[in-house]
Amino acid sequence: MARVCVFDVNETLLDMGTLDPHFERTFGDASMRQTWFSQFLALWLTELVTGSYTDFGTVGGGAFQVLAERQGVDLSDEDQQQILGGMQELPPHPEVKENLARLRDAGVRLATLTNSTQQVYNAQIENSGLREYFEQVLSADNVKSLKPAPEPYRMAAESLGVEIGQIRLVAAHAWDVTGAMRAGCAAAFVARPGMVLNPLAQRPDVVGADLREVTDRILEVEIRT
Repeated sequence: MARVCVFDVNETLLDMGTLDPHFERTFGDASMRQTWFSQFLALWLTELVTGSYTDFGTVGGGAFQVLAERQGVDLSDEDQQQILGGMQELPPHPEVKENLARLRDAGVRLATLTNSTQQVYNAQIENSGLREYFEQVLSADNVKSLKPAPEPYRMAAESLGVEIGQIRLVAAHAWDVTGAMRAGCAAAFVARPGMVLNPLAQRPDVVGADLREVTDRILEVEIRT
């Protein structure tokens, strides 16, 4: 039984779609946000598998440079800072607060684990109005290794004072779910639009289209059985 739910933050809890106008203005196409995040992922996984470490914000800036060069866009420091600054002001998805409250009221311990630096994440969690729901807000930057490496998940278990098997990682990213499960956690996948599971990895026992469906299933698995 995993009675501690640890949440990924960006896209899982917070709506990155609000950055689309910045990408529309800078690149002429709002869909460049997804392209940027894919490049972001490629860069930080390269750092991870080659045994190097660069903080999440710096990797994000590098992904902007790659995207700008690929698109032939002269990206100013102001353009980049507007988008990266916007990451600190993301609103929660509409169903998030209600369902965090449901889990908390059912006795499930709640925490977060993000790849963002602690400074950026502190701003995100305060600006989103979600801080009250979590007993701890954790950054993978504290162990200088980003998810989906095992170290951040182990750090979360140690910080929360539980065995890693007592944690359920809740995320909208297949790579995060896979990393957590291979580190020994349970997991729940929030299948937001465009998000699909890794066909090469074990399927988590909790899957839902949004946090409402995921919460329903977590309560079945963790509380009612």
